Amino acid sequence: MTEALNNSQMEMLNTMASAVMDIVKTASDWVTFAFDAPFARADVFGVRIGGHLFVEGLLLVVILVLLSQKSYKPPKRPLTKKEIDELCDEWVPESLIPPITEEMRSEPPVMESAAGPHTVINGAEVVNFASANYLGLIGHEKLLESCTSALEKYGVGSCGPRGFYGTIDVHLDCEARIAKFLGTPDSILYSYGLSTMFSAIPAFCKKGDIVIVDEGVHWGIQNGLYLSRSTIVYFKHNDMESLQSTLEKVTLDNKRAKKLRRYIVVEAVYQNSGQIAPLDEIIRLKEKYRFRVLLDESNSFGVLGSSGRGLTEHCGVAIEKIDIVTAAMGHALASEGGFCTGSARVIDHQRLSSSGYVFSASLPPYLASAAITAIDVLEENPRLITDLKKNISILCKGLSDIEGLEIASDPQSPIVFLRLKKPTGSLKSDLRLLEDIADRVLKEDSVFVVTSKRSTLDKCSLPVGIRLLVSSAHSESDLVKAYKSLKRVAPLVLKGQD
Repeated sequence: MTEALNNSQMEMLNTMASAVMDIVKTASDWVTFAFDAPFARADVFGVRIGGHLFVEGLLLVVILVLLSQKSYKPPKRPLTKKEIDELCDEWVPESLIPPITEEMRSEPPVMESAAGPHTVINGAEVVNFASANYLGLIGHEKLLESCTSALEKYGVGSCGPRGFYGTIDVHLDCEARIAKFLGTPDSILYSYGLSTMFSAIPAFCKKGDIVIVDEGVHWGIQNGLYLSRSTIVYFKHNDMESLQSTLEKVTLDNKRAKKLRRYIVVEAVYQNSGQIAPLDEIIRLKEKYRFRVLLDESNSFGVLGSSGRGLTEHCGVAIEKIDIVTAAMGHALASEGGFCTGSARVIDHQRLSSSGYVFSASLPPYLASAAITAIDVLEENPRLITDLKKNISILCKGLSDIEGLEIASDPQSPIVFLRLKKPTGSLKSDLRLLEDIADRVLKEDSVFVVTSKRSTLDKCSLPVGIRLLVSSAHSESDLVKAYKSLKRVAPLVLKGQD
């Protein structure tokens, strides 16, 4: 009986399984029919589309939806102390300064006495062509007496900015003396030569203004332009055709140009080339295109012109046509600091908005006194300028046929600039050759000259060279010694490179 019961149960299970299979088969047939029916007669490029393609398309849609959803993120939890310590140990901070190269490690010669026409380096006396002592006033008896008297009366520093109890009567006297000498209504003193350009340029040039500037200007002007946030456009070095085309292009392309403040910024004597700016042509273009001119006279004040009044006197241009004139007093005047001169409105504006004037401690009184005395000495001794021009002529004539180098500077410039006739194509290689020449003339012939080595911040693209800064205090024998040494050493160094 038990066996019969088991057989009955097995038959029932087989019947149920068969029924289920029939249902599944029927459902499958219906699904296949449902998928195939819409595409039963569809052919694409000769390929029959079956229901399975519909299913695959549906699956593709599902996959794309899933991928578009945000991935699962574990719940946030605070890091443990151990994890924090491990992360701190693994962290390597970025260096505050760039890697130190061998070029950065090189140290210039150190002078051990006054930077006159002769100085002492490493215990030996050398002829000095590295200092901008154009009029030979370093160590001048009258300047020393003036400084001594000012030190006894005022002490060393001022301990305050000009607007906050840092103005001393000698500052006002110096500003008045400079204005009288140059024939301008007023002047303003700065504590540091470079800060004159750092501050005067941003005081007038603002964001949105257009500044057309020579590509050869020194770093002080470059930095002032950077701080101004103005639109800066460079023209080719001392090239008046390039300046004119730049002015025309800026004026025509910018419909708002006539409504903007527009400036031309140049140096009188370019520190990076020794060339002299053609001021008369610059003024003609300034008036034609209605620009303002900012002129830096740092290397021309006390040097150019029959009485040392700078580039305006040298070119026969009225100083009233120059909107802003700046200069450092650490060159021809053998003092320190700088000044800006011009109309009363130009000067008064700087007293309120020029950062170097408003926030810096004022010029030490004895330096202002020295500058006044230096101008007095210059006016009393015009022969200083005559001697300087004579010395420049002697040196240029002696170097005119130097092998491997050429004079790039103006014949009347106090900066005699020598550059390679055949550059290597690499600024570093050129500089290395020139430094080798400078080192050898110092070690072998006791002649101190310097290369136009620039900092990593300097964007000047002019060729590097050797600078000889001529002084009226140099003797003829000093000049002969210098050009003979360079003419002997330069071919040896350059031939060795070839």
